[in-house]
Amino acid sequence: MPTFKAALIGGGNIADKNHIPALQKLADQVEIVAVCSRDGIKAGALAQKHGIPHAFDDAARMYEQCQPDLVVISTPNNLHYPFAIQALEKGCHVFCEKPPALTAQQAREMADLATRNGLVLAYNLQLRQTGEWELMMRSKADGQLGEIYHIKANFLRRRGIPGWGYFTDKAMQGGGALMDLGVHVLDLALCALDYAVPDRILANTYDFIGKTGGKGLMGSWNPEKFEVEDACMAYLSFPNNASIMLSSSFALNTQTDINRNLEVFGSRGGAKLFPFTLYTEVAGELADVHFPYLEDSDIQLKNTAAFVDACLGKPSNVCTGEQGAILQEVVERIYGSAQRTEV
Repeated sequence: MPTFKAALIGGGNIADKNHIPALQKLADQVEIVAVCSRDGIKAGALAQKHGIPHAFDDAARMYEQCQPDLVVISTPNNLHYPFAIQALEKGCHVFCEKPPALTAQQAREMADLATRNGLVLAYNLQLRQTGEWELMMRSKADGQLGEIYHIKANFLRRRGIPGWGYFTDKAMQGGGALMDLGVHVLDLALCALDYAVPDRILANTYDFIGKTGGKGLMGSWNPEKFEVEDACMAYLSFPNNASIMLSSSFALNTQTDINRNLEVFGSRGGAKLFPFTLYTEVAGELADVHFPYLEDSDIQLKNTAAFVDACLGKPSNVCTGEQGAILQEVVERIYGSAQRTEV
């Protein structure tokens, strides 16, 4: 019999394509009992498609009738906080989509409530589950990188402003390229620095292409309703003199359609994440070490399994509530710097 009863809040594509299939592959540990969406018709259709017994358009009724043990939240960003707080108050573990919330204060309240109630709060930052990242962390632990002192973190799209959903609505999403894409590589960069908190941040945001319009590779968008940044560039400096250069964009006039990567520079060696390559010395000579036999894996399944492991008290590398609070604080400070409000 499964250990946990799970409910999903949010009836969109991420629930349909990512979370439900992953949970169903963990059927020996998790039983999906309900899906909830503000659109009851959408919730019912999703439940029917995946054989989920209950569908709701009201979360309070879902908790009353189904009494889940854990909740997966895949709503627009502005609903992460209220639904996570509600779930934690109902005694449920929470697996939330990124970014954690709209503000650092919200993310901190979520993390603190989870701690007080003895519950797991985690975030779906799946790049932690790639084989390349596992090798990066192993290389760091083995001392092959030495002291990491600089990281270049990129998640760039050439013309990838989403032509659907709420991605360009600031009230619902809180931001653009940084909130949607940049947080993925920023999380990895902070992990590589043991989730230290920067003491200085300098950043700029831009919206030239988003406000002007043009050819899109992910559908067309309305420039008149474009309310977020299409690009964000930031420099983070840490108390130990380490640094991160972060670049993220929905739209940037650059060569490649997508550039998602991390470059790590250490005192003994360096590394690039995709494809994973070590830059080091072997037998007194400079060497590039490649790993051509890394197998692809289902990173959503692995991240969901890592969340379930955390709920069971097992070792896990899922992004924790505390790390999410730090991540959101850094994101907020980046936006603050771009607005010239940070000293």
